[in-house]
Amino acid sequence: MNSYELLKIGSTTLKEKKIVSFILDSELLLSKVLQTNREDLLLNLSKRVSKKDFLKYSNLIHRRSSYEPVAYILNKKEFWGKFFNVTKDTLIPRPETELMVDQLIKKYKNKKKISILDIGTGSGCIIISLLSELNNSFGVGIDISHRAINIAKKNAINHCIDTKIKFLNIPLTKYSNKKHDLIVSNPPYISTREFKYLSEDIKKFEPRIALDGGNDGLDLIKKVIYKTKEILKINGTLALEIGNKQFRKVSEILINNNFKIEFRINDYRDNVRCIIAKKLK
Repeated sequence: MNSYELLKIGSTTLKEKKIVSFILDSELLLSKVLQTNREDLLLNLSKRVSKKDFLKYSNLIHRRSSYEPVAYILNKKEFWGKFFNVTKDTLIPRPETELMVDQLIKKYKNKKKISILDIGTGSGCIIISLLSELNNSFGVGIDISHRAINIAKKNAINHCIDTKIKFLNIPLTKYSNKKHDLIVSNPPYISTREFKYLSEDIKKFEPRIALDGGNDGLDLIKKVIYKTKEILKINGTLALEIGNKQFRKVSEILINNNFKIEFRINDYRDNVRCIIAKKLK
C-alpha cells in the first residue's frame, strides 16, 4: 500500500465521523508516522508504506476518529510561527490568541524593558511569544497545574527564552511579587451551562479547569481583574481574552475597578475576543 491509498482510507474514515478537517488531519497524521513533513509527503504519494507504519497510522486515525485533537496526538501546535509542546494538561493554542499577542507587540515593541505576568500560562505560548519579540523584557508565568508548568518550562527552553522567564506553580491568590507593566491572561470563560454544548474534541479532551468559568463564565475573569489591581503598575496594561458576548459585562467590571478600555480585538468572526485596558490608579 502506498501513501496515497493510506490517505484515502484515513480521510474517508474521518469524513464519516463528520470531522471537517478530514483531509488535513489525515495528512498530518501520516506525516507523523513517516517522520516527514506534510509537503514532502504530498510530493511522494507513490511511496510504499510498511505494515508497521500502516498499523501506527491506523491507530492514530482511530484516535482522531474518537475526536481526540490532532494537536494532542502530535503533541505539538503551531502558534506565532513556533511549535509548542502541548498535552491534555494544557489548552491548545488558538489563532484568535495570536491577535492579542500581535497587538501587544505593536504596543511595546519600542519600549526599552517591561515586566510581564501571564496568569494561567498553560503551555506558555503567550508569554514566550511576547518575550521572543520584546528582547529586553522579562516575565513570570503562573498556573495551578504543575503538569502545565512543566510543559511551559520545556517550551521556554526549546525557544531559548528560559533565561528571561520564571514559571510558578501557584494559584493566583498566592501570587505576590513586584508590580508588573503588563499582565496577560486567557482565563476560563465558558459558562458551566454552555460547557456541555462544546464540540466533542474540546469537551472530552481539553482540561475543563482551563475552560469552565463558572455559572456565568465570569468567575475567573473577575478574580484576574481584582488581583490585577494589586500587582499592576499605574498606567500598566491588562490584556484579557474573553468569550463571545462578554464584552459589555467585562467592560463594566473593568471600568468599575478603575481601568480604562484602550483596545478591543475582534476575532475572525468579528466577535470581541480580547480587551486591552489601562489601570488608572
